[in-house]
Amino acid sequence: MKAVFITFDQAHKERIIDTLDRLNCRGYTAWQQVTGRGSVSGEPHYGTHAWPSLASAIITMVPDHSVKPLLEKLKTFDEESPKLGLRAFVWKIEDEGV
Repeated sequence: MKAVFITFDQAHKERIIDTLDRLNCRGYTAWQQVTGRGSVSGEPHYGTHAWPSLASAIITMVPDHSVKPLLEKLKTFDEESPKLGLRAFVWKIEDEGV
């Protein structure tokens, strides 16, 4: 089991949710409005007058076999619109809890 944390421009939201559904990644937690600036490129997402866009974030726990297809699809979204910003980070889950 892996945790995938995805940060993205709000414009990507529907495509990301659809991708999670298609890969049977049912459970997730989402934050609708987060601010930040990417470490590589893209525009800052501050929700201010100068930088009005906002980002969102999702964390989902997925089976190991779903990680690669999910990351490949997310990479495609990012390459299609690199200025919007989209990043994904993966952590190993030690315990699946209750």
